[in-house]
Amino acid sequence: MQARLRIIGLATLTMVLVLGLVTLGQAKQVKVGIVQLVEHPSLDAARIGFLDGLEKNGYGVDKVKIEYQNAQGDFATASMISQQFVNSGVDLILAIATPAAQAAAHATSTIPIVFTAVTDPVQAGLVKSLQEPGGNITGVSDLTPIALQIELLKKMFPNVKTIGAVYNPGEANSAVQKAIAEQVCKEYGLRLITAGVSSTAEVYQAAQSLVGRVDAFYVWTDNAVVTAIESMIMIAEDFKIPLIAGEDNSVEKGALATVGISYYDIGVQTGEMAAKILDGASPAKIPVGFQEETMIVVNLDAAKRMGVNVSPEIIDSASKVIQD
Repeated sequence: MQARLRIIGLATLTMVLVLGLVTLGQAKQVKVGIVQLVEHPSLDAARIGFLDGLEKNGYGVDKVKIEYQNAQGDFATASMISQQFVNSGVDLILAIATPAAQAAAHATSTIPIVFTAVTDPVQAGLVKSLQEPGGNITGVSDLTPIALQIELLKKMFPNVKTIGAVYNPGEANSAVQKAIAEQVCKEYGLRLITAGVSSTAEVYQAAQSLVGRVDAFYVWTDNAVVTAIESMIMIAEDFKIPLIAGEDNSVEKGALATVGISYYDIGVQTGEMAAKILDGASPAKIPVGFQEETMIVVNLDAAKRMGVNVSPEIIDSASKVIQD
């Protein structure tokens, strides 16, 4: 009888140890919810970079369970997704683009949030300051070098007097960039003419409304417009209007040129930040990050389609030249 009890006792102890090891293994895996405003190459690149940044800092697929959802450009959907993440008890939320970050911030004040591809997190009401965010949220800004982009346009086309821009005034990030662009244009003696849209479906018509009124197009990192960048490119090619973009993926698709930043690198930087938070750091104390390095990207095939010549000086200064 005593021997039998010892066997049962050992079996029970073994089971407890096994269950303990399983529970321990499960405890090591954290849950990260990703809410992305809309699918377009720049935001997709930021998401991929984020996952790589996590993995490089010890949070690979064996330690992280990722749940990714796309809001299809709709703030209400982003809010619903964020609330679902809160209800499911994720350990951290990644919010990609300003409206997605705002939706996540409204959903929780306790679960850590990191954002990426947010232009001005202070203006968007996400953080108290860039150096000390002060809450449960921090991240990496995608504020592009607008002054350098307009300077490039002016170098390429010295006779340009008016620049046309399509933008969504409902995007806080876009409103910030519009204000910066207006100030830079004023400094260069240029006039900025804008056409507002509320969705990607309106971009083509808005671009068309600028034809005959502007010498060049400029597309900053407005989510609605970048998602429909093909519409802007179509008008630019049809009416031979040069188009300067705010990021390199738009140039890959057919815009003429940019002085841009790498959204993949922004994502990696955000992933590194998220790893620190998962290790126990407080978002309140992690300063908002920026990317300092810029690169000139030129699409010579787009130049032909828009009927413009790119000087050897600009080509030589480019980090990347696209040509079939």
